[in-house]
Amino acid sequence: MCLKIIKAKSHPSSSFHAHHNSSANMPFAQLIIGPPGSGKSTYCDGMQQMLTALERKVSVVNLDPANDHTSYPAALDVRDLIPLDEVMEAEELGPNGGVLYALEELEHNFEWLENGLKELGG
Repeated sequence: MCLKIIKAKSHPSSSFHAHHNSSANMPFAQLIIGPPGSGKSTYCDGMQQMLTALERKVSVVNLDPANDHTSYPAALDVRDLIPLDEVMEAEELGPNGGVLYALEELEHNFEWLENGLKELGG
């Protein structure tokens, strides 16, 4: 199971915000999870394209250390923190062990993710 996050800011001219001004700049996120091949990257690519076309600020965050083929720019990418190929070679792990190791490293370096999300939401 792998994770991706889509963060976006609401557009102040939307009909919702005409009635709820206090949340005009409130960021929100979608957490996309699923097994390999289930369409997470395709969904994230489509959402990124749609939100960009609607002139919304959007940031896609990749938390899948094994995902090295994306057609969208990742604003924050766990592969920058933990290169899976290097982990697998150094620790003599297969693909599944490498992913588990990488996710444990992310847990130990959670401030990296927290700080990156704060920067995107600002």
